[in-house]
Amino acid sequence: MDRFSWSNGLLEINETLVIQQRGVRLYDGDDKAKMDVGAALLSTHRLIWRDVKNHECCIAMPLSQIIFFEEQAAGIGKSAKIVIHLHPAPANKEPGPYQNSKYSYIKLSFKEHGQIEFYRRLTEEMTQKRWENTPVSQPIPAGPQAGRTRAVGIVGIERKIEEKRKETDKNISEVLQSKSFEILKNVSWWVKISCTGPECKMVEVSRSIANKIKEKQGDISEDETIRFKSYLLSMGIANPVTRETHGSGTHYHLQLAKQLGDMLQAPLEERGGMMALSEVYCLVNRARGMELLSPEDLVNACKMFESLKLPLRLRVFDSGVMVVQLQSHSEEEMIASALDNVSEKGSLTAEEFAKLLGLSVLLSKERLLLAEKMGHLCRDDSVEGLRFYPNLF
Repeated sequence: MDRFSWSNGLLEINETLVIQQRGVRLYDGDDKAKMDVGAALLSTHRLIWRDVKNHECCIAMPLSQIIFFEEQAAGIGKSAKIVIHLHPAPANKEPGPYQNSKYSYIKLSFKEHGQIEFYRRLTEEMTQKRWENTPVSQPIPAGPQAGRTRAVGIVGIERKIEEKRKETDKNISEVLQSKSFEILKNVSWWVKISCTGPECKMVEVSRSIANKIKEKQGDISEDETIRFKSYLLSMGIANPVTRETHGSGTHYHLQLAKQLGDMLQAPLEERGGMMALSEVYCLVNRARGMELLSPEDLVNACKMFESLKLPLRLRVFDSGVMVVQLQSHSEEEMIASALDNVSEKGSLTAEEFAKLLGLSVLLSKERLLLAEKMGHLCRDDSVEGLRFYPNLF
């Protein structure tokens, strides 16, 4: 622990945040450090720890101090840990919480999980050693000069924000100047490489480009603009609801249900008012990026649509198939559609019905089975498969 120095927690010029994880306790060797549980931040140059209750309590250590590190599995009543072995403290080290330590290693104990991703990112940084190629503008002093350093840090952050804004505008202009939608592939690639942390700011970029299109009238047709916006808006969700931001249990599922209600409205309307829960799961997790949702959390959130009076409902068919549908979705219309199509064609299989409506085979079959249950269709189950006919009796 004597390798750590007091820090203001601000990133310096040329330093980038890689990952941060809450619920991390520090150990000086095998002994618990005198600090409480806090947040561990990994940048391209330093390992930073900040007290979540007292933001003035912040310490940092250069990554160059690390010799090697290893994982320590969780046990009964024990959290998973990362053990970091360190070089001796340099003679000119800035003051920190510990002046001397009998240990040559520290431990990061992860109370809220996240150690696997943190270990992976730490491995990448120690392999690339980016702190050697892009040294920070100046060291991070502590103590009486902290106030002056904070001002320098703020100027550096403002400068980086302005540079990123100019780069974003430049890329947007290039997109707008092209008539070909082939460049959409390049936009997707550019969004991915512009991420500076585990959570990519996809939607902010989407909105920015969409606004630019809206302002630039004449060069791009209305139909092209709609297609472009649709592509961009499918790239991600801004600020996805997570257990880290909204806790766990009922409150988490309530907030998640509200976000799903906003997100799924348009896709459901495009798909005829109904989607299989498996399709919803894939769509939602593609949009959430790194913050993946478990099937259990998705089901629990969907069950709350009705209690929250959202325009969506979770429905379970007799076969056990679960779907999300719009509240306005009429069962009578589904049955009438199935009957009309079967009557027109004489007979239909689920696969043929799916092609006619542009639905999945699973949902098409459920619609036909529902029409059969209500007495409008009858079936012929043979070696050729299941085929539905109009019920003439």
